Amino acid sequence: MTLLDLPDGRTLDIDDHGGRGPVLLFQHGTPGSVRGLGRVAAGAARHSLRAVGWSRPGYGASSRQPGRTVASVADDAAAVLDHLGVERCVVAGWSGGGPHALAIGAGLPDRVAGVTTIAGVAAYTSDDLDFLAGMGEDNVEEFGAALEGEATLRPWLDAQRSGLSEVEPEQLVSSLDSLLPEVDRALLTGEYAAEMLAAFAEGLRPGVDGWLDDDLAFTKDWGFDPGAMRVPVFVWQGSADLMVPFAHGHWLTDHVAGATPHLLDGEGHLSVGVGAMDEIMAELAATAS
Repeated sequence: MTLLDLPDGRTLDIDDHGGRGPVLLFQHGTPGSVRGLGRVAAGAARHSLRAVGWSRPGYGASSRQPGRTVASVADDAAAVLDHLGVERCVVAGWSGGGPHALAIGAGLPDRVAGVTTIAGVAAYTSDDLDFLAGMGEDNVEEFGAALEGEATLRPWLDAQRSGLSEVEPEQLVSSLDSLLPEVDRALLTGEYAAEMLAAFAEGLRPGVDGWLDDDLAFTKDWGFDPGAMRVPVFVWQGSADLMVPFAHGHWLTDHVAGATPHLLDGEGHLSVGVGAMDEIMAELAATAS
């Protein structure tokens, strides 16, 4: 991993898995970190994509950027591409990384060939989406706290932090109890649980700033118009998802310009991406050819 110095004085912790193919910029979930790139990078490599990710501001070794919007990520993406010496890329984001992936496509349309969202969050500020409907209890509480502002949200996140970063892999399912349908519980074992826990632990190592700033950004205007996207977008969402409910996938399909839907019956927040990883990467790689 590399610390990249940015023009505004911040640093980003980036991870380049290498390779000679087109670059895939990956946006991790909320909370998360660059340590969560491994499974996606392996899928990308099978389709000749070079996976590169970073911990968003406030997570892990990446400097905080207070007051950031979802759209702010586009400037960081441009800096990463410049650092790599790469002009064009494709982008993917999982869960809370979904809107950030869209933001990169919206902010850098001449540098992005295609965007994929996997179980991605829709816009809270939309009038035609009940954002919380169908979410597990923990997420309902979390976004309720976010709507009240940092003073309420920070202690709530602090109380949750140890359950995501200081448990054993076999305890992770119970820590996420209200958010996991059976199809996801079956996946979150062994190596996969250890990988996810490592991503949480690294992201939350300095505290909850990154998590807090993600949540605050999600409850405000994204800072770009998803209806004005100029690049192909692929939306993957599962009907059993309790973290980001199925309605979010329908909203993205209806409101993101150029969206191709993959709305899968019976899949969860994790299984929708794990089971279809090769199809997801093949579809995205085709836009870069």
